[in-house]
Amino acid sequence: MPKKRKPVVRNWSTVYKDFNWENKMSNPKVFFDILIGKMKAGRVVMELFADVTPKTAENFRALCTGEKGIGRSGKPLHYKGSGFHRIIPNFMCQGGDFTKGNGTGGESIYGLKFEDENFKLKHTGPGILSMANAGPNTNGSQFFICTEKTQWLDGKHVVFGKVVDGYSVVKEMEKVGSDGGTTRERVVIEDCGQITEN
Repeated sequence: MPKKRKPVVRNWSTVYKDFNWENKMSNPKVFFDILIGKMKAGRVVMELFADVTPKTAENFRALCTGEKGIGRSGKPLHYKGSGFHRIIPNFMCQGGDFTKGNGTGGESIYGLKFEDENFKLKHTGPGILSMANAGPNTNGSQFFICTEKTQWLDGKHVVFGKVVDGYSVVKEMEKVGSDGGTTRERVVIEDCGQITEN
């Protein structure tokens, strides 16, 4: 008589933990080709922390590629051609208002605004990429790149990425800013998209 087999109960949470899925998937990288006045300043490459802030990272990634088409505002959901409307030296460079261009507009891929995903990541220094907002749970498309450590923004703005290449371009952008945030020359995202790694 054949031996009866017993069902094996596996602890799938242990299997999942051992496999460490998060480390098997790399975070997406996106780029901005920056124009300062009429000068091609170069490319800024950013890693998006999809492992910690997947919803916020996906919003930014899709706005870089323009793959979502036209938004509720009637404007393309795309950073291409939009400017950095507010640059304050030794603080940050703010952009992403592709609907009005002055800091009062913008739109997410989820509708006009979406909630703060989490505040796990901190504003630890230059190159940090974070969401601009008008208060809790008002994320749209506006973002900023830190040029200094800005710890007073922790718990108020969602950090979702960092500059991994081309930070020198951000420093060039910073030079045309002012204490009030207005820029001496227009700083424009001439092109943008996702970097596909082989």
